[in-house]
Amino acid sequence: MMNTTYIAPLHALLIKAGLTDDTDHLQVMEMTLFVTLLCACFILGHLFEENRWMNESITALVLGCSTGLIVLISSGGTSSRILEFDEELFFIYLLPPIIFNAGFQVKKKQFFHNFGAIVLYGVLGVFISFTIISAGCWFLFPKLFVGNFELKDYLALGAIFSATDSVCTLQVLSQDETPLLYSLVFGEGVVNDATSVVLYRAIQKFDFAEMSGQTALHILSDFLYLFFTSTALGVVAGLLSAYIIKTLYFGRHSTNREIATMVLMAYLSYMIAELFYLSGILAVFFCGIVMSHYTWHNVTERSRVTTKHAFATMSFIAETFIFLYVGMDSLDIQKWRFANRRSSFAMSGALLLLVLLGRAAFVFPLSAFCNLTRPTESMFINMRQQIIIWWAGLIRGAVSIALAFNQFAEPGASKSSEHATIVSSTIMVVLFSTTVFGIMTKPLINFILPPQLQYVSDLSEPATPQVMGLDPTLQLSLLSNEEQNNNSPTKMMRKASRLSLLIHAQRTTIHRLWRKFDNAYMRPMFGGRGFVPTLPTAIENEDNGMYEGKLTTT
Repeated sequence: MMNTTYIAPLHALLIKAGLTDDTDHLQVMEMTLFVTLLCACFILGHLFEENRWMNESITALVLGCSTGLIVLISSGGTSSRILEFDEELFFIYLLPPIIFNAGFQVKKKQFFHNFGAIVLYGVLGVFISFTIISAGCWFLFPKLFVGNFELKDYLALGAIFSATDSVCTLQVLSQDETPLLYSLVFGEGVVNDATSVVLYRAIQKFDFAEMSGQTALHILSDFLYLFFTSTALGVVAGLLSAYIIKTLYFGRHSTNREIATMVLMAYLSYMIAELFYLSGILAVFFCGIVMSHYTWHNVTERSRVTTKHAFATMSFIAETFIFLYVGMDSLDIQKWRFANRRSSFAMSGALLLLVLLGRAAFVFPLSAFCNLTRPTESMFINMRQQIIIWWAGLIRGAVSIALAFNQFAEPGASKSSEHATIVSSTIMVVLFSTTVFGIMTKPLINFILPPQLQYVSDLSEPATPQVMGLDPTLQLSLLSNEEQNNNSPTKMMRKASRLSLLIHAQRTTIHRLWRKFDNAYMRPMFGGRGFVPTLPTAIENEDNGMYEGKLTTT
């Protein structure tokens, strides 16, 4: 959404300089400037790619702050914004491509292999963090004299600051070198955001002025309803797209149609969820997973390459856009004019402390519980990995900003001085965590998990049994005492407890049954690897965009 009021002083300077004389040309100038900034972010991000301290998120944030400062000075201190950001614009246009690409590009084998740990971190961990942050705000804010808030505001703050942003950490980790760690951080980040937004919306539905003992149960039941309904909607949308493309086989006629169908069906799953007040994040994420498992294999080879890079590019641009705007908006004079500066700094410090405590309160205990369910030491989440998982979730990003705007701000102004203080404090927490924690992420990971330890730390991944030839638990039971006491790699393994063996056996059984069901019923109907027609000899007709070739099956 263009903000002609804020950029008008800058436009007046350009008129005075003789660069433009048409007021209707204002929007063109605004978009030109913003697209130029996006291009600058991409170029600088490439130049800083090997830098020890910088990454693309920090680059966009710093560039946004610098641009905001220039606009603030040129506008005579009236505004620092080029575009007026709307949280609805964020949730409807910017967030869907980011979340969908996360589901579409996820390593499904790693994701579902660690699904139990991911759900513990991303769902139960959010509730633990939510409880600590909400209770901490309720206890600390009156003592810091930062204003009086309602119970609903404290609960909203708990949900807002439970949403993490693990982009900086994921830019450092490698899926190939640290598959277990990457899978846990990546999966928890997506599930965490979805859970935080669902929890936030569940809180908004209740009137806490008439709170009773059943309010918590109502919030929990509403959360579970939104969670599972949104997930089911995303799965159905993904399966529908796979069935349509497999049945009609667009690749035989036009690659453009099948790509357009994938893009629009994914976006449709998000919009339908939002239409019925469900979680679009969960819907489009699981739609992306289903599409990558079925739909992607139903299209032509050219379409596979195109969709893979197109979705990643859209996600990349949206992420950069968000960080660029947050940097510019951090200097918005209107927010700071209404906010209490002393209270803002006190509130920011308290929130950062609660984020640190809330994160630690569930990462380490839940990791210890996960280790009880893993049959061998090589599959443990060790202390080095736990520290990185804890650190990855300390950064707060655009989801926290958007939810804070939705709860505590109105277009153009905040609702009150206290609410303006919360908005400014949220921006300060996002800026501090992204820059300070983000800058320290790469050196910290290299120190805690040096390259020589990365392979050892991920012996737990499914590739290991393929190399060793046997499942680790079975191999352990076949070893003699002499073999267990020698210097072989199996010395790292412990005797599996009954609980871990039982859980491991149940997990293996479920996986085997799913594979049989998938191969027998799902793939024949919806397509997938080995069950779809292909056009290996397809030739593109440049005149009509058609594909011609023999239809074969893989």
